[in-house]
Amino acid sequence: MANNNGLLTTSKRLFLRGLGALLPTLITIVILTKLVQFLYNSFGQYISLGLIELVVWLTGNQAHREELAASWQMPVIGFLVAAVFVCVIGLLLASFIGRRLWRMVEAVITSIPLVKQIYPYVKQVTDYVFGERRMDFSQVVAVQYPRKGIWSVGFVTGPPIRDLGEMSDGLMTVFIPSSPTPFTGYVITVPREDAVDLSITIDQALRYIVSGGVITPGIEIAGLAGCASVEKTPGLPTNLNTAGRPRDGSDQTGAK
Repeated sequence: MANNNGLLTTSKRLFLRGLGALLPTLITIVILTKLVQFLYNSFGQYISLGLIELVVWLTGNQAHREELAASWQMPVIGFLVAAVFVCVIGLLLASFIGRRLWRMVEAVITSIPLVKQIYPYVKQVTDYVFGERRMDFSQVVAVQYPRKGIWSVGFVTGPPIRDLGEMSDGLMTVFIPSSPTPFTGYVITVPREDAVDLSITIDQALRYIVSGGVITPGIEIAGLAGCASVEKTPGLPTNLNTAGRPRDGSDQTGAK
């Protein structure tokens, strides 16, 4: 029985190790496959149908329609033409005239009822994902959010809005990303002295957030002992890692 349990444990460990090694590749293949399917279903299949009709019209032979529709070459050609079409759109948008024309198209789109309530938010997400508009993060910080005693990793995005800045000096705006989708989250305004600078890069912080804390940079919070807000929190240990947990392994309420 002991040997069977040992064999089962070993098999489980080896299976999980192999699964962990294969999952990144498999997930990448699935994402690329879905992208190809989306491109073909949105553009490629209609291009293929158009090419078939063009061939039938030029040759005058109706039999070519069924022959070409059943061939594997037409979907490939349709996909390639669709990919080239998307690249041409990207090339046009890289020019000044192309951007002006696209803004005119977007103005028409956003003037349509119901569409104007959806399109701007979808565009924000796609601009972030595909790199057109990156959030301008200047520093990785830790702040006590959503309440004192719970530390969350955030990014300094800039000064506060004018009304808040006139109420108090030393405020800054911090974006608290959610996990595992860091392009969504919460925007908060905190006093500068209540934020703790972290000695990690923005990329390290993003990997930490996307992985749900599994990928930990392992850098201690700089100057945590001297933070005014920490001194006001009774019983809060000063030997914290970036997740706000003691390094000795004792339990504490985790970050959001």
